[in-house]
Amino acid sequence: MTLKEVAARAGVSRSAVSRTFTEGASVSAKTRKKVEIAAEELGYRPSLIARSLATNRTRLIGLVANNFRNPVFLEVFDLFTRVLQERGFRPLLVNLSTETDPQKSLEMLRQYRVDGIIIATSTLPPTFPNAFRKAGVPVVHAFGRFGSEAGVHVVGIDNIGCGEMAAQTLVDRGYKSIALLGGPRSATSTQDRMTGFVRRLKKLGIAPADIRFADNYSYSAGKDAMNALLDEKAVEALFCGDDLICMGAMDAARGAGLKIPNDIGFLGFNDMNMAGWSTYDLTTIRQPVRDIILNSVTQVIEMVDDPQRDTAAHPLPCSIVERSTLRPLPKS
Repeated sequence: MTLKEVAARAGVSRSAVSRTFTEGASVSAKTRKKVEIAAEELGYRPSLIARSLATNRTRLIGLVANNFRNPVFLEVFDLFTRVLQERGFRPLLVNLSTETDPQKSLEMLRQYRVDGIIIATSTLPPTFPNAFRKAGVPVVHAFGRFGSEAGVHVVGIDNIGCGEMAAQTLVDRGYKSIALLGGPRSATSTQDRMTGFVRRLKKLGIAPADIRFADNYSYSAGKDAMNALLDEKAVEALFCGDDLICMGAMDAARGAGLKIPNDIGFLGFNDMNMAGWSTYDLTTIRQPVRDIILNSVTQVIEMVDDPQRDTAAHPLPCSIVERSTLRPLPKS
């Protein structure tokens, strides 16, 4: 069925039919009812492609990330896509793996004429979101680094503050030999958490026992890094920059005959669903993933509606989730 046939059945002009199916367009209640009845009788559905050509809006939002293998990001994408669809937009996912040229992804998103971009990773350089901004595409960097991207909306957490929180948490439980097992060294989140972690330990008069980095955000990377650490030295506790890395490290420690938390303590980061499984019951720092997603979607939609809107930073708080992988706090 075509728009012309609906107009003929309803006894109205083609422009009246077009306005009926265009959000925000002016059309009388009487005309709208006629068109809706005719469309229902004929089984007509407006073409989203044709509408995008007429309005110069595709209602597509590009979601860019490079860590699809991490279960945390599967949760992220599930929320992103559902929230976007609830608000009348459609997601276009872009997987920036190590085999993908970022410039090609930029060009692809431009070809699809996306209305806006949400970047959901901390491992891309600031030049990446800035390239979208310079091209005139609204961009929000979720899980980004504050202060590094002028003119780009950033929604995330204070990773330096979280690193300080982790150090204080371990010291408060009486640990002396404390190590850091971060995510990839290139990730800004890893760099900032390390900065905060080392800074707080220094203020407390403690030097980190060791600082290591996993090759990627995966269970196997955490296990390999922990095995290498155990071959060289003994530590009392670790702050891991990601729950999945931490789970791999925990299993490496168990494989070496260590008891958790009696022989060694672990503190994770993110509070992914698996962290609460009885197998791990991981004490971790909760990142407010849902709030970051909701805020990011709101920001990008508002920028689509108002391209001149000023950019801003939106830091959100983290918190400790107590489980069983650390010593209890000493009784006062």
